[in-house]
Amino acid sequence: MQTQANKLQELVKDGTQSTKKNKQTKYIAITSGKGGVGKSTLSANLANVLSTNGYKVGLFDADIGLANLDVILNVRIEKNILHVLKGEAKLEDIVVSVKKNLFLIPGESGDEILKYNDQFLYERFFEETKVLDDLDFMIIDTGAGIGGHTQLFLEAADEVIVVTVPDPAAITDAYATIKITSKVKPVIHLVLNMTKSSKEAELIYDKISKVAMANIKNLSLNLLGRLPEDKLIAKSIKQRTLFTDDAPNSLASQDIKRIVNNLVYRLEHKVLNNNESRGFGNFIKSLIEKF
Repeated sequence: MQTQANKLQELVKDGTQSTKKNKQTKYIAITSGKGGVGKSTLSANLANVLSTNGYKVGLFDADIGLANLDVILNVRIEKNILHVLKGEAKLEDIVVSVKKNLFLIPGESGDEILKYNDQFLYERFFEETKVLDDLDFMIIDTGAGIGGHTQLFLEAADEVIVVTVPDPAAITDAYATIKITSKVKPVIHLVLNMTKSSKEAELIYDKISKVAMANIKNLSLNLLGRLPEDKLIAKSIKQRTLFTDDAPNSLASQDIKRIVNNLVYRLEHKVLNNNESRGFGNFIKSLIEKF
């Protein structure tokens, strides 16, 4: 069990070099149509695989009201990003160093974050967030459903991943999420979780894609990958561990590595707007301005 990080020496040290590197953080929002489909488990393990491969990754818990990444990662949090915005804590007081290259940014009170508007404290907050500017990726674990707050995170992200399972209700809700999100994102990625085979995942994707093509204009729906229905994953959740650490060579871990490879490949071939600042402070600012 790790406690709240007091000093983020590694992050601070590398963050001072961010200007020289001219690095832009890639923001990946992970969402779902309904709860219980493994969205947070995917977020945590995807971030873990990226960090293991040398990328510096932030994991932002933006699941309003149901934040649980601290449980999944087996870390203790005492304060969240709202305390920083209120001036009750510094950013380095709330960020948890989970392991090398992996940092958790607790954001349990997402709705309040977007409502809080003390300009003086905002300016201080934005200055503090510069320490996170050297992140390669920020994985945003959003809330399930098509609520307004969740949509703000999806609109601000560079890429959106929708997670669903082979359940008719979950698939229906996933399609509703895809339809709403397509208004602001022309490309949406899909991950099928708890599948029995690759064939099952492809069949479900084909059905969703066919309906989407018939009813949604200018949408590119991409099957990013699938995860199996695996007791190993269920066991890791109960033990508060990451299955990609417990069994890195398992079929489930190999599947998530393929998802990561597909995602990284896409981002490496996507031209981002280099004139736009992509620091975490600016990301939060863009959310608040749209709220």
